[in-house]
Amino acid sequence: MTTMTGRQGLGPRLSALTRVVELGPGRLDQRLLTDAGSLLLRAGDRLKLSSEHTVVALAGGTGSGKSSLFNAISGLELSPTGVRRPTTARTHACVWGLEGAGPLLDWLQIQWRHRFARASALDKGESQLHGLILLDLPDHDSIRALTDPEADRLIGLADLVVWVLDPQKYADASTHRRYVTELAGHDAVTVFALNQADKLSTEELAELVIDLNDLLRREGVHSPSVVPTSAVTGRGVDSLKSVLSEAVTRRRAAIQRLEADLDRLQQRLASSMPVGAALSAPSSVDAARRVGLTDALCDAVGVPAVGEAMENIYAERSTVWVGWPPSRWVSRLRPDPLKSLNLGDLHAEISGMAGGAVTAQGAEVDNAVQALADGLTGGMHEVWRASVNHAARSRVKQLPEALSDELTEVAPSVDRVPGWWRLLRAWQYGLVLAFAAGVAWLLCGLFFPGSFGVFGDRTTLPWVGLMMASVLGLGVLSAVASRNFVVLGASKERERLEREMRRRVGAVADSMVVEPVERELVRHRDFFTALNGLQTP
Repeated sequence: MTTMTGRQGLGPRLSALTRVVELGPGRLDQRLLTDAGSLLLRAGDRLKLSSEHTVVALAGGTGSGKSSLFNAISGLELSPTGVRRPTTARTHACVWGLEGAGPLLDWLQIQWRHRFARASALDKGESQLHGLILLDLPDHDSIRALTDPEADRLIGLADLVVWVLDPQKYADASTHRRYVTELAGHDAVTVFALNQADKLSTEELAELVIDLNDLLRREGVHSPSVVPTSAVTGRGVDSLKSVLSEAVTRRRAAIQRLEADLDRLQQRLASSMPVGAALSAPSSVDAARRVGLTDALCDAVGVPAVGEAMENIYAERSTVWVGWPPSRWVSRLRPDPLKSLNLGDLHAEISGMAGGAVTAQGAEVDNAVQALADGLTGGMHEVWRASVNHAARSRVKQLPEALSDELTEVAPSVDRVPGWWRLLRAWQYGLVLAFAAGVAWLLCGLFFPGSFGVFGDRTTLPWVGLMMASVLGLGVLSAVASRNFVVLGASKERERLEREMRRRVGAVADSMVVEPVERELVRHRDFFTALNGLQTP
């Protein structure tokens, strides 16, 4: 059995449709998805079956003469004709060239007792029909058709459909509305046989053919193929055979049917969800929006306020260590400088960070996430806008807690003492001791001259005074210099803290907001790329 191959564009289009079906759930109408899945299944089955055979279905309503036409084409009395036709409730098949047709007939679910093969003796002069599988379908408008969908099923599976119409019901609204309009765009694989031409005069037949052509064009059949026939006189049967022969010889009807079905489905998909500017939509979150989200979340969690509080606390607490000791002793008599700065609450917040006291404002977090989603979905189809928004908010309830937990790990210690503070404190206390020694020396020289050797020698007092002045100067100078270093250190401490907090906030934002959004954006891009790939090359 030969595997069917089609033109170069069919394979990529089917692959694109497969991708659309994979990405469509929740975004596309379920009926569209179902129809697309059915088409993929049918295409896969048909392309694996015989490419040497072309399945042609004769479809029509009650009294159209379909079975008589079937017998006329086959040259045999294979399908019963008459008013009641009790045995034609099932499809009959006539095969020209039976080899390799079995699996295809099985797929069509044609019963064995209704399969007929043209013997080689009967095929003389009809070699051009070799590979034809001609089906006589049950009447689509019979009472049995209400509960048995065999006719509809085979109309959907056939490579080429020949609609057998009679002069009385050729414009039947139910037939045209239910079938013909649904096959718009299938011109290459649809033929209309205006049967029972023997009942009409030449003028009447010409008028009906013109009317039928006009009707079909209005229903979307741009190039209708209408063949007048008569199973009684044989008129037009050879013409119809020629049409079938051409389809069989070209071995392309199956491919053309799949292409037409793809075109039809592509139009429905495009109508439901136009490609338009969708392909230009972002497929990732750009750096500016990432920074904007991080900034907003930092504001929500209070990173700037915590950094500012930490800077002030660092600076004020440094006075306990690096201020001039006499000044510190005097300051103990004054209220806590933190209270004068109204930093008490922030100090408590920072002190409580280790216990998880830092919390994000839920409303601000929600607004930050929503702003990101809105900025990315402008111009998107409302279904995809909703899906991106849902992805962005998929973990928004857990986001405040995650931010708090993450920032707990970088909780600063307000009691941390840098090493240089301790060294400077030792130096300043040394200066205080030196000043105290100078005071003692000066007192000894003034009140007990000559009593303590060199300490009572008044000639040394000027030098002692100079030393004391120098000590005071060094003390004041070191206090001023240390204050400047403290301010610089406090600023760096704030920058370090805010930088680390921003880094962690950004990491949480990436994992809980940006990554889900980018997965949906990539899905959006892949979906519309596949949808665009469905178009005819």
